[in-house]
Amino acid sequence: MSAEPRLAAVAEPEPAPQAAPGTDQAVKETLEDYTLRFAPRSYRRWTPMVVATTALGGIAYMADFSIGAGIALAHGTGNALLAIAVAAVVIFVTGFPLAYYGARYNIDLDLITRGSGFGYFGSVLTSVIFASFTFIFFALEGSIMAQGLKLGLGLPLWLGYLVSTLMVIPLVIYGMKALSKLQVWTTPIWLLLMVGPLVYLVATDPGTVDRFLSYAGTDGDGGIDTASVLLGAGVCLSLIAQIGEQIDYLRFMPPKTEANKRSWWTAVVMAGPGWVVLGALKQAIGVFLAVYIIAEVGASAAPEPIQQFKGAFDAMMPSWLVVPLAVVLVVISQIKINVTNAYSGSLAWTNSFTRVTKRYPGRMVFVLVNLGFALALMEADMFSFLNSILGFYSNCAIAWVVTVATDIGINKYVLKLSPHAPEFRRGMLYAVNPVGVVAFTAASGLSIAMYFHALGDTLQPYSPVAAAVIAFVLTPLMAVVTKGRYYLRRTDDGIAEPLLDEDGNPSAVAYECHVCRQQFERPDVAACRTHDAVVCSLCLSTDKVGDHVLPATV
Repeated sequence: MSAEPRLAAVAEPEPAPQAAPGTDQAVKETLEDYTLRFAPRSYRRWTPMVVATTALGGIAYMADFSIGAGIALAHGTGNALLAIAVAAVVIFVTGFPLAYYGARYNIDLDLITRGSGFGYFGSVLTSVIFASFTFIFFALEGSIMAQGLKLGLGLPLWLGYLVSTLMVIPLVIYGMKALSKLQVWTTPIWLLLMVGPLVYLVATDPGTVDRFLSYAGTDGDGGIDTASVLLGAGVCLSLIAQIGEQIDYLRFMPPKTEANKRSWWTAVVMAGPGWVVLGALKQAIGVFLAVYIIAEVGASAAPEPIQQFKGAFDAMMPSWLVVPLAVVLVVISQIKINVTNAYSGSLAWTNSFTRVTKRYPGRMVFVLVNLGFALALMEADMFSFLNSILGFYSNCAIAWVVTVATDIGINKYVLKLSPHAPEFRRGMLYAVNPVGVVAFTAASGLSIAMYFHALGDTLQPYSPVAAAVIAFVLTPLMAVVTKGRYYLRRTDDGIAEPLLDEDGNPSAVAYECHVCRQQFERPDVAACRTHDAVVCSLCLSTDKVGDHVLPATV
């Protein structure tokens, strides 16, 4: 090993070279919500419950109602409810270790993925998968809002798509500070409008429950069928990547201490993997409302949430109030989730672009890119072939999330071949780690082939199961085969101060980056290769010639 200097906190740096063009802009923008980097303790001033409420506000989307309705129409209530339950269990189990790591170490899912089997550049693959998730679901929610605007205001769908896209731009510009206020204040209204109609229908017409439980679907006979359950679960499992959006908020959790550990754990479980409890409930409500609408109006309108809630409101209030309330519910839900989709998608695209090009173009560029992709999907009428898109996408999402969750749960804690503390800084990681990349590629590739009937019609419904099982088996197997050698490029970042404090939280000791001259906390910096000073993670990412990047030692 080379003998690099070990630096003390707030060391006086040598004269720094001139910062690269655009560095000042990049630093200023990323300090608003800590794009691409560790979220420092000095910024994380929210209580655990405020963070949890903000994170849960992002799952107010209406897509769950459409997903539940679509599965029920095809396979019947029994198969739909079982499919929803199976997917919920998988999502909860895989989401728990990811949520814990994001909240405990204050980094987003992309940074977690880098050090959990994929490597510094290898995780670009999964960043693109996550970015795709955000614009697919933005398009889905935008389509639902456009349906509401057409019903309430008479806007043509193409104009509704445009309105639903443009209206989130002002809201997403300001990052976590603005989003936390929006989510906290709108959540009670959303909950009242969503739950009220269901309670009313069940209380005033118990027959709706019997019709709901006995509905057999368009092609079914009312019996339970394994293939139908797995096909439905595959659609629900497309939502597995939602944990990434939850972590985009959970990374702002305060440090876990003896004083707050109960509220800290409650917030992490509730807003991390616990999001799927509410999500599964909404899917089940979607099944209930779809069956109700089929009896009242017909099957053609059943998958549209605006029609579901219009029908429910019709039964409980004056006709003049029905459409306005249904539109308000849809608009509030769409705004709550699509500011999160636009925000998280922009982070994912920016992360990938900055690593590959070593240039930070500004997060707003990728807000617009993400919105452009979403608008194109809406104008192509993605809503009409929703389940096909989600069924295909779920294979990639499952392979990614199960790979990272397995690396944390098995490779870190059981096999101890993966470093316990997460690492994300350039220079500390190998460019590509075959553990995660091979497991993800094999799991997603084979399951997609199964989904498109390449291995026969009989195996087609089992593609999501294959994605999960292959990722779960190959991740520890690859770690054993490689003996964990491709996780860390070096084990010493050249700084004397421990990375974690006495409570196991990331250290809050401050250092000055000698490139951008800003103060950053211990986990976000590393020693410089050419100066007796430290460099922050973003300046390392944008270092085009590698002057500041420490050499490999392992």
